[in-house]
Amino acid sequence: MSNLDSVNDYLLSLQNRIVAELEQLDGRGSFRRDAWERPGGGGGDSRVLTGGDVFEQAGVNFSHVFGETLPPSATQTRPELAGAGFQAIGVSLVLHPNNPYVPTTHANFRFFSAGAEDDEPVWWFGGGFDLTPNYPFHEDVIHWHTTAKLACDPFGDDRYERCKNWCDDYFFLKHRNETRGVGGLFFDDLNEGGFETCFAFLRSVGDSFMEAYRPIVKRRRHHPYGNRQRNFQLYRRGRYVEFNLIYDRGTLFGLQSGGRTESILMSLPPQVRWEYDWHPEPGSPEDKLYKDYLRPRDWLGKPACGDDVR
Repeated sequence: MSNLDSVNDYLLSLQNRIVAELEQLDGRGSFRRDAWERPGGGGGDSRVLTGGDVFEQAGVNFSHVFGETLPPSATQTRPELAGAGFQAIGVSLVLHPNNPYVPTTHANFRFFSAGAEDDEPVWWFGGGFDLTPNYPFHEDVIHWHTTAKLACDPFGDDRYERCKNWCDDYFFLKHRNETRGVGGLFFDDLNEGGFETCFAFLRSVGDSFMEAYRPIVKRRRHHPYGNRQRNFQLYRRGRYVEFNLIYDRGTLFGLQSGGRTESILMSLPPQVRWEYDWHPEPGSPEDKLYKDYLRPRDWLGKPACGDDVR
């Protein structure tokens, strides 16, 4: 079996496992399956759940696309590959819960191979996962980062710190001077140590995603909320839209490579709101999110920052 086939089989399996777990976790909703083909080569399998008990909208997409020219978003850090043929395989998911106390989350796991047919291909892995709470609980953030660190530990003492810092840097809204959420893991252009080592790391991170997210959903899914919390959730979703449309390389790659637009933009929330020059009331739970959580922090090395946001 080729390296490409091995990654393809794992990512298809990961998509199926995550979809099954999310349906069980939701209890009511089921994923619509949407297979599609890309005119330039390849295609994908989009799974989307709407109107569930837990998830207002959830998407778990698999794609395997190929073509004669890498899109510009894929060659930002590898300009020598501009114009090269490519194959790209990935699973990407975004989960938008109903309850404002259940965090939004995103994960992505991908593999690229590029180069001329008669040359040894250049390959790399990328991906990770991050958490975007509106009303964070410190124990949830600690659990999230503890699980992320456990996934990284077999691959070096500094792997978690490197990927955690990369996540903080990548999911940062420069025009707002705030992080998108409380971070997690992010890595890209990974080929250090050889294919088997890098593939093992991708699997470790991919297999740990539901371990990180499932307990948080179970703890917060029935937390009572009202119009204030719902309106704040919709307002904070605006930041998610801003990041995805301005900065996200995956969104750009999908659009530049001629992928299926509906599948690419399923990451956007079903409902969202903006409000001109809004600021949280000082001392409020919403204010605490901005002051204590929307900035890079050493979550596993420092004590809690006071009471949880309720």
